[in-house]
Amino acid sequence: MDQPQLDFSALRRFPDIDGTGLTAADAADRLLLDEAAAAIADAAPGTVVVIDDAYGALTLGAAELGATDLRVHQDPLTGERALAANAEHLVPDARFRQLGFDADLLTGATTVLLRLPRSLERLAQTAALIAAHADPRVRVFAGGRIKHMTPRMNDVLRSVFDRVDVTHARQKSRVLIASGPRPDDAATALAAWPHRQQFDDVDLTLVTHGGVFAGSSIDNGTRLLLAQCDQLPAAATAVDLACGSGVLAAALAKARPGLTVIATDRSALAVASARATAAANGVADRVNVIRADGLETMADGSQELVLLNPPFHSDTALSSGIAEHLFAEAARALRPGGELWCVWNSHLQYRPVLARVVGPTRQIARNSKFTVTASAHRASGQRGSRPSSTTVRY
Repeated sequence: MDQPQLDFSALRRFPDIDGTGLTAADAADRLLLDEAAAAIADAAPGTVVVIDDAYGALTLGAAELGATDLRVHQDPLTGERALAANAEHLVPDARFRQLGFDADLLTGATTVLLRLPRSLERLAQTAALIAAHADPRVRVFAGGRIKHMTPRMNDVLRSVFDRVDVTHARQKSRVLIASGPRPDDAATALAAWPHRQQFDDVDLTLVTHGGVFAGSSIDNGTRLLLAQCDQLPAAATAVDLACGSGVLAAALAKARPGLTVIATDRSALAVASARATAAANGVADRVNVIRADGLETMADGSQELVLLNPPFHSDTALSSGIAEHLFAEAARALRPGGELWCVWNSHLQYRPVLARVVGPTRQIARNSKFTVTASAHRASGQRGSRPSSTTVRY
């Protein structure tokens, strides 16, 4: 009898941003499920694990193929919420648990569905975690779009698995199947995480997990914004919005001993990295790191100062929607006269958007690639706002 099929076209990205080129599922999700279908059907309850499912295609597709008591880890908070919403509307009887990125996620797993990350470091840490804790019989089905895959991904998997098979391509997608985990090699690899790097030029120790923005380095945009910190207005508190590894939060807390910093990011691994970075720099008592979508935990008009180095990717797709969402979040949370200090790739020309969404915007610094601006929130007029759930259509 044919297995029930998930209606991929009915999946939604909400509450993540939407737009041209941004989809909730693609051909790689379909190929992954097809390649893993037999393994899923044979798996005992609780032995199928899904990692980095974007919006629920893999989790709900596996449930339709017979997987029960699924264990799931999604790094972005918005991904977790999208999966929950899609499950409620499309597969209400799906049973899955969201778990952290740790041994509990993988212990006893015999089938793992993994959406290949863009970052080789993220893949290395994930592969090591699987090989260290999964069942010795585990098979890892790791898939992605061919344009985002490289031969080095095979090498990363082979560093902790005996065998990596490559499937035929279909609709510009491919799946790597890893088997034969080597727990000792994996344990050695895991011991290197999180990475720790000292940057004497900015007097900062950076601690990062795989896949966090800029990896174990400080990107040039952040460096340009750091160089302007002595010009920041006086404030009792500041916010590092989309904090990544927590560079801005830790540096600002070190530079201003009386300042309390709130750092937020939707990524679980970014939050873990930012907390570790704050601790490594002796400011954990003054840096509060929160996993959140933008500034959703903060009241309207409650903040004096927000710092932001906005991302311009949604997974593998270029999009300005993420930045504009964060600008609106800053506008909503800033009190009248409060300021958003933002660094951005100059070619993106965000200044008119900042002026419209936040308020009067002035240039603070500029180099060959990046621009730093300060936007003062209007004393009156329309604030930025969060999208309403009433905009979702199923």
